[in-house]
Amino acid sequence: MSSGPQTAFVLSGGAALGAIQVGMLSALYERGIEPDLVVGTSVGAVNGAFIASHPFTQPTTDDLAEIWRRLGRGQVFPLNPLTGFLGFFGARRYLVPERGLRELLAEHIEFERLEQAAVPFHVTATDVLTGSEVRLSRGTAIDAVMASAAIPGVFPPVEWCDRHLMDGGIANHAPISDAVELGAERVYVLSTGAACALDEPPHRALGMLLHSMSLLLMRRLQVEVELLADRAELIVLPPPCRTSVSPIDFSRSDELIQRGLEESRTYLDDLDSGEIGDSASVPLGLSVHGSR
Repeated sequence: MSSGPQTAFVLSGGAALGAIQVGMLSALYERGIEPDLVVGTSVGAVNGAFIASHPFTQPTTDDLAEIWRRLGRGQVFPLNPLTGFLGFFGARRYLVPERGLRELLAEHIEFERLEQAAVPFHVTATDVLTGSEVRLSRGTAIDAVMASAAIPGVFPPVEWCDRHLMDGGIANHAPISDAVELGAERVYVLSTGAACALDEPPHRALGMLLHSMSLLLMRRLQVEVELLADRAELIVLPPPCRTSVSPIDFSRSDELIQRGLEESRTYLDDLDSGEIGDSASVPLGLSVHGSR
């Protein structure tokens, strides 16, 4: 563990875009930046569980990268015609069985309970009934990560004590506040993407929905950084813009890993050299591409 300020890694949600976080982690590991605690939500909980249960070495991120490169959409979202039919017509609350993701977690998480993680590990989920954020710090690790990653309508909610829990990204996409409440003095935020300025409106309903969600989540991150900037040192690693990559497209993980690595290296170099001043005030606005 580090001898300096208590350092946290906060990993946001983002489904297939979670591959970006692998590149970010590699850039941090190259510099010997080590977490004293890890807080994750949704796919960030999946990545966080892996790094919280493995040694703090570069091979850890190499192994995580290899898992992402081999990962296919069918492993995470295995389509079952009967389940999909029942979900679509209201007989069930979800479209995709959870077994693919659960099996993946069982293969790679090396602790049974959250409190057994080598690095203190916390995940966030959302209470289905109240909509409130729920931080999980003790209990069965796989169930906790499954709850945090239970995309509404896609995966079934997870029963946890007397609650039903779903995707933590609904209540808190990047749980910086949780890291600060847990005592972090320096927080590295590994976000999976910022909204990008468009040349024209999306042509399809799904495209419009995803762009709108990106805007919403980006604004939430801006507000959280502004509110917490005086309580901890916040370093928001700038994610690469990914206008052409869908959150359910697992075929471009290698590209996203490399882009996350390269852009994080550049950002951290600029931070070390003093070219970037107050890291918490780095603009998080729309990325603009080409001529407008």
